[in-house]
Formats: sequence, structure tokens, C-alpha cells
Amino acid sequence: MLIEPKVRGYICTTAHPAGCAQNVQEQIKYVTSHSPITSGPKKVLIIGASTGYGLASRIVAAFGAKAQTIGVFFERPADDKRTASAGWYHTAAFEQVAHQAGLYAKSINGDAFSDSIKQETIARIKQDWGGQVDLVIYSLASPRRTHPQTGLSFKSVLKPIGAPYSNKTIDMMSGHISNVSIEPATPKEVADTIAVMGGEDWMMWIEALLQEKLLAKAAKTIAYSYIGPKLTDPIYSKGTIGAAKKDLVAASSMLQKRLSPIGGQAFISVNKALVTQASAAIPVVPLYISLIYKIMKEKNLHEGCIEQVYRLYSDRLYRKEGQVLVDAEGLIRIDDWEMREDVQQAVAELWPKIDDTNLSTMTDFVGYRHEFYKLFGFEVAGVDYTQAQRIEVPIPSLYPSKINSVF
Repeated sequence: MLIEPKVRGYICTTAHPAGCAQNVQEQIKYVTSHSPITSGPKKVLIIGASTGYGLASRIVAAFGAKAQTIGVFFERPADDKRTASAGWYHTAAFEQVAHQAGLYAKSINGDAFSDSIKQETIARIKQDWGGQVDLVIYSLASPRRTHPQTGLSFKSVLKPIGAPYSNKTIDMMSGHISNVSIEPATPKEVADTIAVMGGEDWMMWIEALLQEKLLAKAAKTIAYSYIGPKLTDPIYSKGTIGAAKKDLVAASSMLQKRLSPIGGQAFISVNKALVTQASAAIPVVPLYISLIYKIMKEKNLHEGCIEQVYRLYSDRLYRKEGQVLVDAEGLIRIDDWEMREDVQQAVAELWPKIDDTNLSTMTDFVGYRHEFYKLFGFEVAGVDYTQAQRIEVPIPSLYPSKINSVF
């Protein structure tokens, strides 16, 4: 079938298998064109491995450090009415290339919050790896969570705390700038957002692996976060998301103590603002990203997920000097170029001036929207979108009998 993008709100409900495969190839090419990460991990578990930072983490581990990887995610296969999700196609493409390169890569599709998926992952590690996981990446992004022990369900919200928040935002499809006003979250909404996006599930994963003695000596675990500028403080770092991220930081401190008997370490990596399925949903943020894309591209500082994660592995986690590079608060900062004084000064000067008449000249909104479509395999260079596509693309390790009919 011919596949076209169908956007609803901040999500694209279709995905293009060839475009997603080309996205993966481009990221692999970037990694293999740079120096190998010779002191990197060898057996890596990535929780939330199919898109964005999680997918980039898997690609850098596999093709930068020659690591074996197990990816956990919750993605939708194709059916007779719709395409698979982008993450499904990304994973199918990644596994095919990884297997061709002789790299171990297996995937588990299901609710990573559940005990059953944790146990399935543990069984796979025991069977295939002998309990030698040396890096666990936690890159899970979900709007809701069902607690595996209580059965209670929680839904996250994107709201300020304590007072309403108003600022300019942009409609991604029309490019129209308008003012958005958001009422503050209730105490329950704050608690629910922490339950979904905080550190409890990360700790559950590490505890489950520790109990089964499946972590190698000196194993590392890292969760991804974002802080951002003062501009987005009310809706982000001081809002419900920020409350969840503070809980994530607290979890890293507890995990650091829990891992100390095996010489392990737990970190938070504060990453750059990028176009992702998660960031597209946050009011104000897409317009801010459009602005910093233009500023950082002009200063030759722009990075995407793959550049960020390669720098995380090579310059922070697995430096030749040995010690992990952190700031005074113990955080890994690969948002350092975004938060440079000259970059943020430019943001402060330009933000009040942006309106519908100068959007295309003052920001890189065209680039933002292009990157949004690329998330789902559209507008990817080298892909012929006039060609009909087979939408039933299996993930090799989920369907080993169909491994030869992936593309």
C-alpha cells in the first residue's frame, strides 16, 4: 500500500517502514564513521529501546561498542487496517542490520511496567547472557502506567504546579502561534505524574536484576531526563514533569547505594531538547525547540539523538580517563551546549519577538516539522514515497521463522 502521514494532534498515526529503516541506517552510519568506544559496555539492556534516545542508545551500544543488546518496548505491529508504529519498524530494521553484522540483538515487546515483562526479560538474560549485564538504560516514556502490585492505574499530565501558566505556543500543522493558558495540576495529578514518570519503575527493574544476580560487577545504569531553560520552567522543571524528574533523581541516589556492593553506579543524564514523540506533546516546547534549532545550527552546535548519545558514551560514561564525568550535583550533562550562556541569551532576546509574520526567519520551524515527520519515517532523503510498501514487517527476534522476509 502507499503510505502517507496522518497527523492527529501531536502524533502521527501512520509510519513508513522504508523511511524508518533509512533513519536507522543513517544513525548506524554516523556511529560507524566515528571512533569505536573500546572501553564501552558489552551486554546492554535498554528499557524503552525503539525510538528517540532509547533507540540511539541501542545503536551506539551495538555499533559503537560492539555490544550485545536486549531492547524492551511497547510497540504496535501492523494489521489489515493500519501500519505498524514507527518504533516497530525501527526495531525490525535495527535487528536486521545488527544480525547481518554478527551482533546479538533480541527484543521484547510489552508493557515494561508489568512484572510479566520484567520476568520475561530476566529469563532471556539468564538463557542467553549468563547474568552479565553491564549497562541498563532506562528511557521509558509513557502517558500512563498500571502499577504491577496494586493494579492501580495512573495517567500523567503536563501542567504547572501552584499557579496557572501562560505563554506562546505553536500549532505544528498550521504553524500558527497563539497564547496557551494552562491551569495548575491538582495534588492527585502531581502524584499520578510522579507515579508514571518518576523513578519507582526504574528501581523495580534494577531490584529485580539484583535479586536474580544478573548485574555484572561495576555495572552502570542510567536514566534520561531534561531540565531546560527558565523560559519553560513553569511547564517543565517546576511543573508536573519536573516533579517526576526530581523523583527520578532521588531514585538514582537510592540506586547508587543499592548498587554499591557490586561496585555499580546509577546516573541521570540530562539531555538536550529534541524533537521526539514525547516533547511534541508539551505546550510551548515545540516553539522553543524550533528557536534553539536555528540558534544552535548557526553556531554549529546542533545535535540529534544519535550525536547526543554517542557523546554520552564516548565523552561521559566510557571516557579514556575512566571516571564518569558529572557536574557538581552528580548529573551527566549533555545539554551543556543547549544551556551555553550565548545560546540562552539569544533565546531570551528572540523569544518575545517571535510571531506569525517572522516565524520562518527567526526560528527553524521548517526544520522542526521536518524532524517530526522523520520520527515516523516520512520526509527521509533517499526514500521513494510513490512506491507501495509492505506494512507487515516482522521483528526478527520476535518472529525468527520470518527473519528472511523482513524487507
